[in-house]
Amino acid sequence: MLGCFSVSAVFAQTDQAVDDRYLEDQFYIGMGFNFLLERPDGAVQRSLSYNLQGGFIKDIPLNVRRNFGLGLGLGYATNSYYTNIRADEAGEAITYEVVGTDAIVRSKLETHALELPLELRWRTSTPSEFKFWRIYAGAKLGYVFSGRSRLVLDEGTEGFANSDIQKWQYGLTLNFGYNTWNIHAYYALNPLLENAQIIGSGESIDMRVLRIGVIFYIL
Repeated sequence: MLGCFSVSAVFAQTDQAVDDRYLEDQFYIGMGFNFLLERPDGAVQRSLSYNLQGGFIKDIPLNVRRNFGLGLGLGYATNSYYTNIRADEAGEAITYEVVGTDAIVRSKLETHALELPLELRWRTSTPSEFKFWRIYAGAKLGYVFSGRSRLVLDEGTEGFANSDIQKWQYGLTLNFGYNTWNIHAYYALNPLLENAQIIGSGESIDMRVLRIGVIFYIL
């Protein structure tokens, strides 16, 4: 009887050690490549237009198994966009011009933003399984608190704080993968710039961002 009781006690303690109220994937870091869609005539991307992001997402399970739920978070992201679109500051106005790729060394648009991701989450996790499949789909709202245009010429570098960048940017997100490696995709629903036009032709600059990269989750 004593032996049976001891074994039962061990199993009871083991059961209690299993966290049936676990949370997953609450910290994230990611990196990716920014593709600019709907570019003006003659505009091309140059160099590596990159994204770096990181933040915290509150995991909110919606079922008993805790493999389906919501994620609401706060993060930071920096993005760089390299093109042959030259931005110049003329007083309070900003002008844009598509130039030949041999006329400049590099033209860069850089942003820094606070982001609010909202995800609908599904995964194959359990309280004791740390390697699992996940599909997280949702949306992301970003506030650009700093944006800058920079032009690199043979004779030097010039730049200025760019007020034409959309302060509020939003789009759809999809993150999926297994264990450590996960694909991250973002499609912007509004243009990168606000009411911007190519000087001379008057063509609107309605570039939107498609971002493809990888994202890593912690805890």
